[in-house]
Amino acid sequence: MTDVVETKQDKIARRQVDKFQARRTQLATDALNTLAELGYARTSLRDIAQNSEFSLGVMHYYFADKRDLITQAVRQYEAVCVTRYDEVVARATSAEQLRDEFVEMFFDTLAEDAPLHRLWYDLRNQSLFDESFRADVLEIDGHREAMVGRVVSRYASLRGGELTGTPAVAYTLLDGIFHRALLHHLTGMTEAVARLRLELSKVMDYLVAGPQ
Repeated sequence: MTDVVETKQDKIARRQVDKFQARRTQLATDALNTLAELGYARTSLRDIAQNSEFSLGVMHYYFADKRDLITQAVRQYEAVCVTRYDEVVARATSAEQLRDEFVEMFFDTLAEDAPLHRLWYDLRNQSLFDESFRADVLEIDGHREAMVGRVVSRYASLRGGELTGTPAVAYTLLDGIFHRALLHHLTGMTEAVARLRLELSKVMDYLVAGPQ
């Protein structure tokens, strides 16, 4: 079997690709605040360039269009969100700890990062009208569903029970609560958000059948 030796040209090409991807990541991160504040429809690459240290020409070099940029930005933020919940799952030693810490983080991130979550729902709604968004939205949605699946499966395991439905059903229920709570939060309806926070614990129990 012959080993494949990386040539000098290959190394240079790989470094160039890595640098290109790193700059895309940086630009997308810098763009998040502007996108989250204005939303997809009201934001242009020019708006983003005006709120960053990079020129419009640089934006066009690294991103094909606004859709490319917003998708990259949301992907990066969602990757961080998934990691947060995985940490909760990893350190939980009891069902009660997992449920309580999950509920706390669920509503903490809703309050702290409300504009970014609003951006995600904006992108998801856009995909209903713009087919070019759909593949990316479905992929991101799949990652979110998998994350919820890991949480509720671990919760069921710690309780010694079984899920009453599939991870997809669990995700649909929890996403519905999150979306509704986000709307109430943005509207300043704090009491409604508090009620949904209490309901989330009950929903977690509803998703699991078996020993307490």
